[in-house]
Amino acid sequence: MLHTIGLEYLPVSTYSLICASQLGFNALFSYFLNAQKFTPFIVNSLFLLTISSALLVFSNDDSGNSNKTSQGKYVIGFMCTVAASAGYALNLSITQLAFRKILKRETFRVVMNVIIYQSLVATCVILVGLFTNGEWRNLRREMKEYELGNISYVMKLCHKYLRFAHCSGSCRVHFPRKDDWSEVVAMLLANWGFASYIYQHYLDDLESKPESKIVNEVSLVERA
Repeated sequence: MLHTIGLEYLPVSTYSLICASQLGFNALFSYFLNAQKFTPFIVNSLFLLTISSALLVFSNDDSGNSNKTSQGKYVIGFMCTVAASAGYALNLSITQLAFRKILKRETFRVVMNVIIYQSLVATCVILVGLFTNGEWRNLRREMKEYELGNISYVMKLCHKYLRFAHCSGSCRVHFPRKDDWSEVVAMLLANWGFASYIYQHYLDDLESKPESKIVNEVSLVERA
């Protein structure tokens, strides 16, 4: 719902840049919930993503927006998108905490079970809301009134589902509008912050490989 409001009141380029703040929220929640260390690269990423998002608050230019979004709606869209990014980051951190404290395993099967069950619960909640407020009665009418036909309507829904599933596991990048240098700077800062975040995880992986090798060797010795 928060993402929908953000897309309603913000240009796609601005919305996508703000979504990059999810990396900063990931680091913040991981620090408190999963004992993630704040290295210089993580701090640099948080700083750059915060600055890039702050620039977008003051870059609302109605001349480049065909919807003529007012300043008030722009701020609402901005806040909703930030809240959506923070909520998704919190969900990821809580999931990681559950792996460490409750499940205590991170095998492929366990990860897939968590993903399936989370999606199943979310789907059930949405269906309850859909039938509770009576919106399900409008689905058939909405499909009939769709200009491109019923098949195109279903295909569009499937496309939205696949796109959301893809965007949940990847970084969305859109180019800013022409002649809007504030968005250009925001995009560059966001990409810089994203690169810092990825590089820190690369360093963490390099450090964890020797430890994993030692653990495996100890296990082999004990079995022998």
